[in-house]
Amino acid sequence: MSKPVCSLIIPVYKNEANLQDLLSALTELNQKAPCQMEVIFVIDGSPDRCYEILLKQLDDFPFASQLILLSRNFGSFAAIRAGLQAGTGEYFAVMAADLQEPPELVLEMWSELTAGDVDVVIAVRESRDDPFMTKLPSSIFWGLYRRFVVPDVPPGGVDIFGCNRAFRDQLLQLEERHSSLIAQMFWVGFRRKYISYERQERKHGKSAWTLRKKINYLMDSTFAFTDLPIRLLIHLGGLTTCLSALFGLLVIIFRLLNWIEVPGYTATVITIVFFGAFNIFALGIVGSYAWRTYENTKSRPLHIVLREHQFPSSKD
Repeated sequence: MSKPVCSLIIPVYKNEANLQDLLSALTELNQKAPCQMEVIFVIDGSPDRCYEILLKQLDDFPFASQLILLSRNFGSFAAIRAGLQAGTGEYFAVMAADLQEPPELVLEMWSELTAGDVDVVIAVRESRDDPFMTKLPSSIFWGLYRRFVVPDVPPGGVDIFGCNRAFRDQLLQLEERHSSLIAQMFWVGFRRKYISYERQERKHGKSAWTLRKKINYLMDSTFAFTDLPIRLLIHLGGLTTCLSALFGLLVIIFRLLNWIEVPGYTATVITIVFFGAFNIFALGIVGSYAWRTYENTKSRPLHIVLREHQFPSSKD
């Protein structure tokens, strides 16, 4: 009886210095895999030579692979989706190219999935060997994410996961723009299991996961999966309406008692500035929801494949 095929998806962006270590780790992984391993490298518009290096070397490795070049940088979630779509396996796993997650996690995820008791395995980060000023923003980010977006997300977030074909097929049906693949995973449901690991120190290069990208990701996740900002606006609007009514009543009473002789210039300016700023802020939140709705009506593809290559195993 032949082994099932397991597809490993690796999004690649600015990982040129790390490729040789990655390929060596994959060779060792292939020897221990409980299935026939297929690796899908998705070059997410990387500006370095990742595509050229992999194109030249993948023929020489003992595992089957695919090399997908996207037409530009669409983001890691779009790259992962491209890899999931291209994968031919019964089981899947997603792995970062920087090797900060131990490759052995992939074997553990596939072992759990092939046992048939779960549909998706999520690696939970227990600790990370990063500087304090790197860990602090990450802790704040995932704390806000769990508090306001998806409470089921682990405290350290989700970097890698594995799933079976049924879960993959359902996940790919969600073609939302400016959304969160992680939040979609928890929305889909299915039987889930967590495994823990310690995040390793990055050996080569610098992470492309910048603070700006984290903020954009938090906004996309919030607007795509919760109406909390709208509800906050409703409560804040109700509160300011009550305060304004109270303030107006006090002004009328003070006027009738002749306690106001000269119109207050300062109070007028402060009131105008406050409500003007509040209206702009509120319009921005409502506009963000409207813009995302408009983006989804365009039905543009979530990614565009520029080139695609197949590399059979060198053992074949």
